[in-house]
This record gives sequence, C-alpha cells and structure tokens, in this order.
Amino acid sequence: MDTTRVSSTAFDGTPHAPAHARRFIRQVLTEWRLSHLAEDAVLLAGELVANAVLHAGTGIELTCRLDAAASPARLEIEVDDHRPARTVPAPGSPSTDAVRTSGPATGPFPGPPSGPAAGRGLALAAMLADAWGVTYTRTAKRVWVRLELTDGPDHQEVMVGTPGLAPATVAAPIEALHVGVLLADGDGTVLSWNSEAEHLLGWTSEQAVGRPLADLVAWRGHGPYAMSLGATLSLGRWRGEARMRHRDGRLMPVYVSHVRSRGGPEDRRSVWMMVAGDHRYVLTPPSAPPRREAGRRIKDLLDRDMPFAELLDTIARIVQTSSGGDAAYVLLAADGGDRFGVAAGAGATAGLVGVLAAGVFGPDGRTPSMIDDLLAGDVELAQQLRARSLACAPMNVGGEVTGYIVVTAAQQGRFDQELTVSLQHIADQVAVPVQRERLAERERAHRGRLSFLAEAGELLAGVHDEELIAALTAQLVVPKIATWAAVYLTDLAGMTRLAHVWHSEERYNANLRRSLPAIPRTALNEVSWPVGAETVLSFPLLTQGRSHGALVIGRAEPTLPLELADLLADLCRLVALNLHTAMLYTRQATTSRVLQRSLLPMRVAPMPGLESAVVYEPAEEGADVGGDFYDLFTVSDHWCFALGDVCGSGPEAAAVTGLARHAVRLLAKEHYTVADIFDRLNQALLEEGDDGRFLSLLCGELTPLPQGGALCTIASAGHPPPLLLRADGVVDTVAAPQLLLGVEAGARFYVETFELAPEEVLLCVTDGVTERRDGDRLLDDDDGLSALLSTCRGLSAHAVAERVRQAVETFAQEPSHDDVALLVIKAATELRGVRP
Repeated sequence: MDTTRVSSTAFDGTPHAPAHARRFIRQVLTEWRLSHLAEDAVLLAGELVANAVLHAGTGIELTCRLDAAASPARLEIEVDDHRPARTVPAPGSPSTDAVRTSGPATGPFPGPPSGPAAGRGLALAAMLADAWGVTYTRTAKRVWVRLELTDGPDHQEVMVGTPGLAPATVAAPIEALHVGVLLADGDGTVLSWNSEAEHLLGWTSEQAVGRPLADLVAWRGHGPYAMSLGATLSLGRWRGEARMRHRDGRLMPVYVSHVRSRGGPEDRRSVWMMVAGDHRYVLTPPSAPPRREAGRRIKDLLDRDMPFAELLDTIARIVQTSSGGDAAYVLLAADGGDRFGVAAGAGATAGLVGVLAAGVFGPDGRTPSMIDDLLAGDVELAQQLRARSLACAPMNVGGEVTGYIVVTAAQQGRFDQELTVSLQHIADQVAVPVQRERLAERERAHRGRLSFLAEAGELLAGVHDEELIAALTAQLVVPKIATWAAVYLTDLAGMTRLAHVWHSEERYNANLRRSLPAIPRTALNEVSWPVGAETVLSFPLLTQGRSHGALVIGRAEPTLPLELADLLADLCRLVALNLHTAMLYTRQATTSRVLQRSLLPMRVAPMPGLESAVVYEPAEEGADVGGDFYDLFTVSDHWCFALGDVCGSGPEAAAVTGLARHAVRLLAKEHYTVADIFDRLNQALLEEGDDGRFLSLLCGELTPLPQGGALCTIASAGHPPPLLLRADGVVDTVAAPQLLLGVEAGARFYVETFELAPEEVLLCVTDGVTERRDGDRLLDDDDGLSALLSTCRGLSAHAVAERVRQAVETFAQEPSHDDVALLVIKAATELRGVRP
C-alpha cells in the first residue's frame, strides 16, 4: 500500500452528480483494496454531493485521499463547490480567509442547510465518519469526512438512533454473559436465532424465526436526525444500544453489533450479535473513559442555535455517555426555587415527572456531591430516581442555584470524585446559557400556557355533561402534549371508571381502550399501566379536597419538561373544577326535575263515557313544569278537573303551583264543593303573605248522567272562560270569569251548571293560548278561539287538542314565551259501566 494516494474527479452540479460520485468512490476503493470501506464511503460521498447539488448548484469536485502513514491510517473524502456564501454552520466563526473547522464524528455535525435532503446526509456522516470538517476560501467551500482504517470492518461505534453519542463501558460479571446471534433478510425478517439469544430474550428459535425484526425491537430514535430501524439496517455496520422485547413483556436494554452482507437486495443479510446492556464491553473495543471529551462537546453545543428542550436533552445525553452512568438528568428549579424537577434526561430515565425530593438537591448547594448508596440516606429520592449511586453538580448563576447536573446508576459505589469535578466543569459551562434560554423559553411558554388554558376554559365553559368534559379533555391533550390520553372519572360513591380514550391515530382508539383497565382495582396512583413504547403518566383531577378521577397520558418522550408538567397540573385543576360544577348541576337538575314532576299528576284518571286529552308545554327550555298546571281525578261517583295559571315564573311560581294543585285535590277528596274549594284556596294564598302572587283557576265536577253525557258544575276565578262545542257546531261560553284567587280576603265565589251532552266538547285553556301574539294581534281576537273550535265538530278529544296546539304554534313565527296548557273533554254517545 502506498504511503499517500489521491484520486479526483469533477462534474457538473446536475441531478446525475450523486450517481457519478458513488461510481467513482467504489472504483477507487476497489483499486486501493479498501472494499470493506466501500459501502459507507459510497453512501457518504453520495449524500455530500447531493447536498452540494441542492444547495450550491455549481460545478463540483470530488477528491478521495488515503494517508497510510497516519496513525491510524485514514481515508478522506472531500466535496468542493464554488459557492462559499452558502455556508455550513459550524462551531466558531470562520473568517474570510481559509478556515478549517473540524470535530470528531461523535460530536455534532455542522448544521445542515435548509432543504429536504440535508437531514439524512448529516445523520449518516455523524454515525459513520470518524471526523468531519468544512473549509472556506474566498472562491470555494469544501466539506470533508474521514474514515479511520482498522484491522476489520467494525471500527465505528455509535449509539443507535442518537447521532454523535457513544455508549459508556461498564463491566459486568462474565458468568452471566449470553451472546445472542440472529440472521435477518433484506426485509428485516428473522431467518435464524441461536440458543444464546433464547437465554437472553426468552424467545425460542421456533417463536422468533419468521417474525419481523421490528416486532422484537422497541426502536426509538432521538434528536432531529434520528433514523428508522429500516434505514439503520441499510447501513453496512453499526454498534449501539437498543431495547429488545423479552418474551415476558419487558423491554430489555441490549448492546448490538450489526453487520450487513454485500450483494443485491434479494441476497442481502443482516447479522446481529446481542448482549445485555451491562455486557456491552464484550462487543465494544476497550477505550479510555470519554469524560475529557464532554467539556469540548458542551462548548461546541452551546455555540449552536437549537430549541431549549433539544439543548437540555443533548446536554443530558453527553453527560450520560461521558460519565458511564445508567441515567443523567438536567434538573431546573421549580417555582419558588427551593425544589428541583427533571427538565431533561437520558438513559434509564423511566419517565420521571414532577418535583424531586429535596435531599441533596437544595437551594444552598455550592459544591458537587457524590453518594455511594442513596438507600442509606434518602430512600424517597432513591425510589424516585430508581438508583443507588448518584453524582451531581449545581448550576450557579449570580450566587443562586438554578439547577443541577445529575448522574445515577442502579449499582452502589459506581462513581468517583473525579467525575464530580467533571460534572462541575460542565455545570459551570452551561449554567448561564441554560438560565438565559430558560427565561426566554419560560416567557414563550407562559404565553402559550395562557393561550392553551384560555382555549381549554372557553371550550369547557358551560358544559355540564361529565362524559363530554372527559372527551374534550382528552382531545385538548392529544396530540399537542401526548400521543394518547385517557380520562378516568370517580363518582360520588368513590367508584372509578374509564370514561374516554383518545389516540393521535384514531384507528388505535379501540385497542387503547382494551389495553387500559376499565374499572381500576387499586388507587389510580398505584395502577400498573400497560408497558409499551410510550411513557405513561397519571395526573389526578382534584378540587376542593375531592378526587374526580385522573388524566392518564402516553408520551413518546421519556421525560416531561417542567413547563408541561405545570401546564398539565393547571389543566387538571380546570377540568376538575368543571367536573365538580357538572356534578353539582346534575344533582340540582335531578332534584329539580323530581320536584317539578311532583307538581303534575302522575296519570290522568280514566273517565268511562268521557274522552279527555291534555296538552302541556312549559315555555322555559328544559323545564318539566311551568306556571300553568292541570289535574283530572276521580272522587267517589264523579270526576274533578282543574286548570290553573300562577302569576310569575321560577321557583316561587312553582311553589304556588304545588300548593294550588294539591289543595284542590285534597279539598275535593274531602267532598268540598267547587265554591268552597275556591274560598279555602283564596284564604291559603292570602295567608302566605306573598304580595302579588295570585292565581287564576278553572275548576269543575263531572257527574255522569244515565242517558249519557255528564252534568258539569264549574267556576272560573279570573281564568279564560271555557268553551262548549255543541253537537250542531255552535260554540258557547259556559262560565263567567270571577275575581282572581289571592287578591281579596272577602271575595265570594259561585258555581254554574250545564249539561255536557253526548258528542259535545268542553275546551279549557290558559292565557298562553288565548294571548298567543303575532305582532299586535292575539289569537283570540274577534273570538278566534271559538272560531277555531267550531271547525272541530266530529273530531275526537285528542284531535281537537292537537288542532288547537298546532294553531298556537303556527300563529306566529316567533316561539311562544308563555306556558301553554289546555284540557279537552268530550262526552261519548252512551255512558257505559258507570252508575250515577
């Protein structure tokens, strides 16, 4: 092999350029006997040239350079374009002279130009290359990548789905080691599965072979350039962490070494070697702990412009990989500053949410801390973090602790003092930038929070149906905050049930409902939620010391930012308040409905030989009873009927309605005459002492006659006079109006008597019929009601009642604002089955 080799070519910036570049690189590496690098090198060259074509649009020069004298030997691929004004963002500020910025492949790749093709190229470069660089001159821009040569193809180590981060190496007992091996075809279907894989994951060969690899891997990428499982399998090789599904349902962290065979799509095979996560040192080459790299990576990170949440997540990932811990967190001060909550996490974060116990995380912390065994000192914190070892360093801004950088491990005694020094260096680096970004993010989040809560309040306002509130709550959360949401409601008896579920993809709603407990057997904060790709979190719906249920959400992200946790807490309080209001409204409406129904007769007494029909329509929407009332009942050998109208409306009018109807029935049952009933009821209303609360009442008795029909004794106290439709079609008024009840103490009332002959019809109405208004015209103007009744000759009582009701409804376009009540009684041709 020659010491240095260089091969170059040039082509126009056309869509065909990437294909030309791939052919050129493959030919050169074949000549240089570096075919084991061809897959990755060809892929990288094609992506870099495609980016140059898309964003520069000039002629392109491609150079392949082999430096065998370097240690280790290295291959560089350079892509030059002639549009330096279209810069590639990189750490630092390049000058107008030639400036070369570079960094390891385990660090962030220079930010991509905007465009649809930029993300994948940068992700692949960050995963496959050992270093990258960009060179600017006055006339050109050069982007380059470096591949270091080793003895075999497995020289590159990355964390799967997390570009730029390498997993830490933690020794574990070799006695428990199982190295599983599987073979998959080009479509990702498992072709073979060894016995060690069965020991590791519980699946037998018969169960695993033939299944898609995607069923066995809980794949979750991170960051803006995260790749799918299929895209990762298309790479020539990679090593990194993943989570595999154990046969018992657990998600098991494993370390995977992947190699893809060469050949066409039909012949391509993928070989996976898998070990448990704590045995990953078996598949990774030994290297020094990367702690010394963390500070530089953080510095490079802070020079980039990225969203606040992504900044915190990246800090956590860098800390976790550089420390060798199982998990790393960025804690920020909660409101008040004396408690600290998880703002971002990496590793085995287990979806921690909310504010942590104080313990070592206090507002007075000024120096880094290390705890070998949390269980010996702070059991609550150990349970919350699911850890035994802990190291942390405070972030200080202006003498105030604004947060902590934290690393944890499940084993005790995992960390040393050297790590705390490194953590403090990182904390000092990020404290001011994080606080500055947090204040800006808090202002933006506060505005968004107010807008979200205002929208939620407006949507829930006036809703008195608990089921509808549950449905609206779930749809408020999905997909803005969570992938799916479920609302549990707790009734007055303490019974909790699943009320509503909602998934961002509606086709999963039915499966989601089946997977959640319909009626939890334990308290909601103790329920074991189903294990899946999402992190499941539960928030209680509490108000005035009472639980109305819980909001349960599933999120793809492992941790919940403090701002979102606070927002969800505010939303849950708002929802709980609306549920409490709905409960009170339902209780009051039920009570009111029962009381209202007691003001009307449960049933109308049948009258042999007489046919009756009633129309009763309260004006108030949703009301069962208004100010009008009616009754029709049997007393000994005759029947009594009453139709009344109370002055006013509301509860006071309803109280008088109840008093009047029950008093009439009681007095009639005691054989009081109609006149005596009026006297007693008039006295009772005056004794109530409610000025202006008077009553119009039409009351009568019907005594059957041997020849058919009935003798009617009737009196009207300020009520619209009843009308009698004779058999020949003539309409007569049969009772003169007298003084209203409840007006004068000395009033005396009298009765009138007439015979209701067979086929004759008696019509009794309230003023909601006679005073139905259309502009200045009333329905009963010019004896309009009498004229209407005269057209009802030969109709049944029900037909007469319906015709009058329709006439009232259609008299004007505006709906009636008064109660409508009418009673129709028709005498049959012959009285049967009743003796006088």
